[in-house]
Amino acid sequence: MNLSTSWERLISKKRFETTDSKYSSDESVRGEFQRDYDRIVFSSAFRRLQNKTQVMPMPESDFVHTRLTHSLEASVVGRSLGRIVGKSILERYPDLTGDKNIQEADFGDIVAAACLSHDIGNPPFGHSGEDAISAYFLSEEAQPFLKNLTQAQLADLQRFEGNAAGFRVLTYTYPAHCNLPGGLSLTYTTLATFTKYPKESLPVIAGTKNTSEKKYGFFQTEKAWFNTIAQELGLLKKGDYDQVFYHRHPLAFLVEAADDICYRIIDFEDGLKLGLVPHQQGIALLRQILNDAPDRVSSLTFYDWREEIGYLRARIIGKLIQETTQVFLQHEEAILAGTYDKPLINELGCKPVLDQIKDLSIDLIYRNRPVLEIEAAGFEVLGGLLDACMKAASRPDSRHHRKIADLIPPHYLQLPEGASDYERIIHITDFVTSLTDQAALGLYRKIKGIELPRMY
Repeated sequence: MNLSTSWERLISKKRFETTDSKYSSDESVRGEFQRDYDRIVFSSAFRRLQNKTQVMPMPESDFVHTRLTHSLEASVVGRSLGRIVGKSILERYPDLTGDKNIQEADFGDIVAAACLSHDIGNPPFGHSGEDAISAYFLSEEAQPFLKNLTQAQLADLQRFEGNAAGFRVLTYTYPAHCNLPGGLSLTYTTLATFTKYPKESLPVIAGTKNTSEKKYGFFQTEKAWFNTIAQELGLLKKGDYDQVFYHRHPLAFLVEAADDICYRIIDFEDGLKLGLVPHQQGIALLRQILNDAPDRVSSLTFYDWREEIGYLRARIIGKLIQETTQVFLQHEEAILAGTYDKPLINELGCKPVLDQIKDLSIDLIYRNRPVLEIEAAGFEVLGGLLDACMKAASRPDSRHHRKIADLIPPHYLQLPEGASDYERIIHITDFVTSLTDQAALGLYRKIKGIELPRMY
């Protein structure tokens, strides 16, 4: 296996659904992968992450992270991971810097862009929102709309996945918006790096130990597009011939690691500063991660425990970045061969402490009573919105349903010629998924008559 040739094919500047000549730019000013990053930043879907749940749904504290701040922090960690790996890869295979013109910064920009968008398809109310959408399409109320769907289409809806919704956000253009397909027209490499689960919803691989097989990464509407990307980049095939099922792009492991590092450490920091986790217990755990590093804390005096937590968090993230890149480079050949498929942080020496932090976060933060109450309410909100919008789109003869349809932005109702029932449902699901927590709650209250809009 020629590893240099593999990397040369995997790092492609070809753009999705565009012509290179039309969108070419001077890379001495701004590289192609940096352009990916910038396009994501300026997208409306990314902006909406500022009001989507990360730890606490609809927080009153301005300190608590949202999906937006989490994504920004993950992209910073991802850029460092990518650049360190890129530097070593180019030292191992110096021919990559020749005609291919692959730079160290390219690796960082690819991983940063993928990290920036890794939650861009998440519905309101976090992972609870995914469960709420799945539950609705499993309910009796939804069955009349699902009669003509295939098993794979049903699996997309009844096992709804924010990662697949994110791939759709990045690659789909609504017919009402533009005749140029391709969504944000990102590079093939950034899209593949974004896709941590490069498979369709079926088959479900119960009990798999391979991390890339635990979820799925695209809906049936985008299946052919991902297949094109995978073949262009030379991703290794998995499954049967007719299945769109591949091994990960190697840099997707760094995206997963950046997300893992941020939510393990920074969500925990949120819990500590909100008083959900006893700060002495939390600080003791954070210090354990640094046990094998030079102890500079003893020479410092902190007059506020919150400042000490910030200091520890910064040092820990730096340590985890260095150790994670070492794990990646150690297993580079196995990753390229498709024989390595587990989270990189699972091999870190401090994993037992990270697991303790994860367990404590689940018990004291994610299962905190206000969080559970809002997530439970979110089930009712998203289920109610989906049901109302599905009826409005499918039964336009009713005056009540027409009024609800008028509340849905028209581009979600305008379908391509010859669209199937499945595509109609996906469009409605796109709308509900796109809403922020506050917008979803506000719309639900209005259509249920719980709250009336102010008249001016």
